[in-house]
Amino acid sequence: MPKKKTGARKKAENRREREKQIRASRANIDLAKHPCNASMECDKCQRRQKNRAFCYFCNSVQKLPICAQCGKTKCMMKSSDCVIKHAGVYSTGLAMVGAICDFCEAWVCHGRKCLSTHACMCPLADAECIECERSVWDHGGRIFACSFCHDFLCEDDQFEHQASCQVLEAETFKCVSCNRLGQHSCLRCKACFCDDHVRSKVFKQEKGKKPPCPKCGHETQQTKDLSMSTRSLKFGRQTGGEDADGASGYDAYWKNLSSNKSGDAGDREDEYDEYEAEDDDEDDNDEQGKDSDSEATDVFSNLNLGRTYASGYAHYEESED
Repeated sequence: MPKKKTGARKKAENRREREKQIRASRANIDLAKHPCNASMECDKCQRRQKNRAFCYFCNSVQKLPICAQCGKTKCMMKSSDCVIKHAGVYSTGLAMVGAICDFCEAWVCHGRKCLSTHACMCPLADAECIECERSVWDHGGRIFACSFCHDFLCEDDQFEHQASCQVLEAETFKCVSCNRLGQHSCLRCKACFCDDHVRSKVFKQEKGKKPPCPKCGHETQQTKDLSMSTRSLKFGRQTGGEDADGASGYDAYWKNLSSNKSGDAGDREDEYDEYEAEDDDEDDNDEQGKDSDSEATDVFSNLNLGRTYASGYAHYEESED
């Protein structure tokens, strides 16, 4: 028989478990709450953006830089971790910083731990928006992660992507390997899997966690817990499939496509004819204007007004009789 645990032993085990969870939560900080992805307002142009060493819009240096690892703006020198010693003096501004991260473009303080660990564990090291394919250096906004597929998103595309992320790239909820209903959905591959085909020899399932996707290894979720929908196609064989002949309505699709092309060609020919007619009218008007000018000169050519000032005659040149 095993020995019965005492109250002190139970308390010690519970404390160790809590400390283990706290350490794990420190390592898994939410991307939106990470100091390198914090919101910052420029001191000069007053534009809100991601935490950066230099303003994305006016390239000005901020008065109070924020450390990308620990998030502090003032070094209190309570420990001997600082690379630059400043005994008895609180350092702020550029006196507190020690480097700039190449991935998140933010300041890192002169603490030895921050300088040695941030570049290796920077959460924005490979952050590229899944929609617009922009990295941190290509836009001034913050970086977010999709709640479903956990891919990186920029501040401009986060709502649009998440609104359309729960859509399968299939017409039914059936498993991709068999004809049964898929109970596990991978929102990164946009596919469903049944209980048998969700098991993989490559990606092992950890204890207490949901099974990984057999294709990409991303954690799957229960289809019934999501607002999953299938992708509705409005082109190809989905158009006019009932009335058309041929393979699943493709004949009607190509007929519609050819008719649209012929209609566009006819419209272009009509426009070209209109332009030619307008050019001919302008040429006719120019020729008529020239003919009218020549006729007017012929009418007034035989008119004699006598000696005028315009013909070179002046009144003082008139001979006395």
